[in-house]
Amino acid sequence: MTREQILEKVKAAMPEKRYQHSLGVEKTAIQLAKRYQVSEEKASLAGILHDYAKYVDVPKAREIIEREKMDPRLLDYHSELWHAPVGAFLVQTEFGITDPEILHAIKYHTTGTAEMSELDKVIFLADYIEPGRDFPGVEEARRLTQQSLDDGMVFALSRTIVYLIEKEQKVFPETLAAYNYYIARKNKGVTNKFD
Repeated sequence: MTREQILEKVKAAMPEKRYQHSLGVEKTAIQLAKRYQVSEEKASLAGILHDYAKYVDVPKAREIIEREKMDPRLLDYHSELWHAPVGAFLVQTEFGITDPEILHAIKYHTTGTAEMSELDKVIFLADYIEPGRDFPGVEEARRLTQQSLDDGMVFALSRTIVYLIEKEQKVFPETLAAYNYYIARKNKGVTNKFD
C-alpha cells in the first residue's frame, strides 16, 4: 500500500480535525525519531495510523476486543481507551502491517505500559505534544521530551494520572505501571539525556 493510499484510508476514517492531528503526530514522531535514533519509517507509519480506530463505534470495538481476546480489563474502563488496541488490530488486518514494533506502539499510545520501546515512547509523546496540542504544561512536556524520552514520559504520565484523578475517573493499570517504571528509572538516574 502506498503512502497516498494509506493517507486516503486514514482520512476517510475520521473528521478533518483528527486527520490533521494524525499528520501532526506523524511529523512530531519523525522529528523525535531523528533525535533518538529510531526508525523514521516506523515512526511515520505508527504516527499516521495511531488513531485509525478512534471513530469505530463502541459496539464494534467491544466485539473486536472480545473476539480477539484482548485485555479484558479494557471493558471495565472508558471506551476512549479502546481505540488504541483495536487500532493495532485493524491496522494489521486492513493495511496488512505486521511489524510488531509498529503495532505495539499503536496499541499502547494511549495508556502506555512498563518497559516501552523507544518507538513506543516516540509515538506516545508525539501524540501528547504535537503542534496542535494546547493545554497547560504542553510547553514543559515538549521541553522535557527534547531532553529525554523518559523525562517526557514521567511528565506526560503523571499529568494524565492527575487529570484522571481530578475528574474522578479510573486509571488504567498499564498507565500506573508505566508511571511507576519510568519514575523508578528517573530516580535511579537511568535515563539518557541531551544536556
